[in-house]
Amino acid sequence: MKLILTREVVGLGQAGDVVNVKDGYAHNFLLPRGNAIAWSLGGEKQIEGIRRARSTREIRDLDHAREIKATLESAPIVVKAKVGATGSLFGSVTDKDLVAAIKLSAGIDIDRHRLKAPTMKKLGSYTAKITLHAQVAATIQVEVVAA
Repeated sequence: MKLILTREVVGLGQAGDVVNVKDGYAHNFLLPRGNAIAWSLGGEKQIEGIRRARSTREIRDLDHAREIKATLESAPIVVKAKVGATGSLFGSVTDKDLVAAIKLSAGIDIDRHRLKAPTMKKLGSYTAKITLHAQVAATIQVEVVAA
């Protein structure tokens, strides 16, 4: 089955790549998770948009990854969340919340799939890891405060 990847799939390709995979892999894994869309002539037009979006978030090389790492590790990341009377959050801090806080404080747009963070359900400090390149990973300190 011919598909267009909408995000990076390890061992298969990057966002915007056109790939041929077995039907079962497409129907049971890639399509339900939103990692790909079925290839069509109309979908072919979307590839350029996907590639443009990828290039804005893409890390160019190892030196660029190291620059981003230095910026991320030096910027204070603060996430504001609604809190109950006991100090626990209403829900938890999600990857999307964390990526938005990183963009706000450091001005860097990070793909949320590169982020590894613990479950944040209480106020306090947490450590998260962002894989920027195969050889570079940034460790950031996240402070969850009451909104």
